[in-house]
Amino acid sequence: MPEPIRMSRRTWVVAWAVLCATGIAATVALNASSPQGPQPEKPVSEECAEYIADIETQLAEAKQDGKDDGVLTFSRRKAGSDDCSDEIRDHFGDDR
Repeated sequence: MPEPIRMSRRTWVVAWAVLCATGIAATVALNASSPQGPQPEKPVSEECAEYIADIETQLAEAKQDGKDDGVLTFSRRKAGSDDCSDEIRDHFGDDR
């Protein structure tokens, strides 16, 4: 059986440092090439737009009544309606 090639500790450290530097350089290059501006808004269905408007109305009423504790509850939606959970998260995502 052939004897494995032995590498000194210094060689391993240099190889590790080169890999780390390459990874950091690749990360910097990828971050620099990604768009920095706001993402364009996705089109929202009419039903989801009405639902979001209703939520905003409820929030505004709660704020006027002095009940703005940051909690808003919802009942189940009717069967066959659009699933608007992603649109709601996108719309109110800045408030987190």
